[in-house]
Amino acid sequence: MKRAAPSRPVNKTTVNKPSVPRGASVQTTTFAQRFKSYRNHHKVVALESLQRLLSTPLPTLMTVMVLAIAIALPAGLYVMLKNAQLLSRDWDGSAQISLYLKQNVSELDGKGLAKSLERRVDIGRTQFISKEQALEEFQLLSGFGDLLQELDENPLPAVVVVYPAQRDAAQAEQLRISLDDFQQVESAELDAEWVQRLHAMLDLGERLVFALGLGLGLAVLLVVINTIRLAIEARRDEIIIVKMVGATDAFVRRPFLYCGLWYGLAGGITALIIIESVLFWVDSPVGQLADLYSSNFDLSGLGFGNTLSLLLTSAFIGWLGAWLAVGQHLRAIEPR
Repeated sequence: MKRAAPSRPVNKTTVNKPSVPRGASVQTTTFAQRFKSYRNHHKVVALESLQRLLSTPLPTLMTVMVLAIAIALPAGLYVMLKNAQLLSRDWDGSAQISLYLKQNVSELDGKGLAKSLERRVDIGRTQFISKEQALEEFQLLSGFGDLLQELDENPLPAVVVVYPAQRDAAQAEQLRISLDDFQQVESAELDAEWVQRLHAMLDLGERLVFALGLGLGLAVLLVVINTIRLAIEARRDEIIIVKMVGATDAFVRRPFLYCGLWYGLAGGITALIIIESVLFWVDSPVGQLADLYSSNFDLSGLGFGNTLSLLLTSAFIGWLGAWLAVGQHLRAIEPR
């Protein structure tokens, strides 16, 4: 038998052992990749929140209508106040100054005074009312026509009505003081009491609209908080499960924030539709009334800026209500 050849000793230093990786490898991501993932997740969550609301149309519609009515009330009153302010600006002169001339001033001198005053820069136009015209007007308005006819002479003076070029009440008062110093003028009176009352009423209306807007805005906030609270309770089990697998509060909060945002935005859009529908409904009667007074007044809506503010404010209130509701109730839902 042949003897087997002795095996040669293996040099351990010459053997190439495969390298075994030690530990897990870390893969870094760029800021652009993280931002893209963050944006895509927000997009998915926003669409899912909208689809969840559309899957229950009747409850969603009822909530949106409540929000829309609460938003439309102060916004509609603001539109009415805005149109009232525009209407007051279109009236012929915000105030007028009545110059009562002395009894010895003739009609020719009174007309000359009116024409000379009309050339001034601070005066828009003037109107001369003779003694006879003043008496006839007084007889028609007072109802004492028969009694006045028995008088031997006309006790009423001639009047020059001055319409200031500026609509500011303070400047009109300064103009009255300067006209009162004229030699032909017995007294000058500023007929601006009705203007002051109108401005006071408009200022009061602005404050009432602001207070009503705050109150109904708070009501919208409370409605959204209660709606989101019910949605959180309905998804309690789902929240517990995603928290057990490591979801953060921000991840859990995000769908409810978008839900509140959609509620507020839908309420604002519906409120805008309500306001524009009411304006369209009353536009024809307002136009007929303006024609009777020979006015070119037209109703104006919210406009682009106010419409954008309305939508942004309603969406923000919806988001804020959702954020408050989630912050209050999410801490109470923890996996055991």
